[in-house]
Amino acid sequence: GYPNPNRSHFSSMDIWHSADPDGKNNGWIGRYFDNTCGGTPNPEAGVAIGRQAPLAMQGATQLPVSFERAELFRWMGTDMDPNLERPYEDIARTAHSDEVEESRSQSAFLKRTTLDARVSSDKVRRAVAKSPLITYPNSNLAGQLRMVGAMIRAELPTRVYYVTLGGFDTHANQAGQHARLLEQVGNALNAFYRDLKAQGNTDRVLTMVFSEFGRRVAQNGSGGTDHGTAAPMYVIGDMVRPGLLGTHPSLTRLDGGDLIHNTDFRTVYASVIEDWMGADASGVLGGRWKTDSILRTS
Repeated sequence: GYPNPNRSHFSSMDIWHSADPDGKNNGWIGRYFDNTCGGTPNPEAGVAIGRQAPLAMQGATQLPVSFERAELFRWMGTDMDPNLERPYEDIARTAHSDEVEESRSQSAFLKRTTLDARVSSDKVRRAVAKSPLITYPNSNLAGQLRMVGAMIRAELPTRVYYVTLGGFDTHANQAGQHARLLEQVGNALNAFYRDLKAQGNTDRVLTMVFSEFGRRVAQNGSGGTDHGTAAPMYVIGDMVRPGLLGTHPSLTRLDGGDLIHNTDFRTVYASVIEDWMGADASGVLGGRWKTDSILRTS
């Protein structure tokens, strides 16, 4: 969690995505890309499965790729009019031409960016078109993770993939709905891990699960729970140090009916940035956070 928690879905999500309770107009993963990609936009650095990229992955210079269906991730209109392909083919032929020295010019930058984006869409569609090595469940989350697994298998240079699952705002009739959602999460993550294992990639992937807030401890009058404060985070992978980081939250020592958080979520981010991504967390998070490494030393 974080101090003085916000119970608004939108405000709290912005806080988790920006890693700043005061709010920023870009995300912590986006700032990581800004700090490590040399100021050059890389269309494959971050991929979000969904209609639009989350704030977490938006930086000052880096904007992630986002799509719901890989087969539709292509240049608009090229299926309807083949002539629309020609400008991009011309760019591909001239992007690295030595006829005119323009490596530092705006024209060269635009050509390179356009070509990189075109190549990226082709790579993504080819990767996802292949059948996975294992059978995934037929669920929304599993479908997203199947695409991620395919792109990892194809060795795309993507550093961060982002998937989402909604439906956890259980103000009424929580018991059955919550159980079904957790079953979907568990089965999808299990399939994703088995896919990575079949690929030989379990030691190369770290999976982090979070929500913008938890629920209140007591049930409300509709058989559900209202917006709470502290929430669990899961970090999964062969290189993760197993167990519980911090102390188990008390269900009796509460703050006005809410769990009391014992780990600031930014300490987890800091460990991921420094121990897994190999970057300086202070440059991304805007301050130093005490980190207990979530990774094994051997």
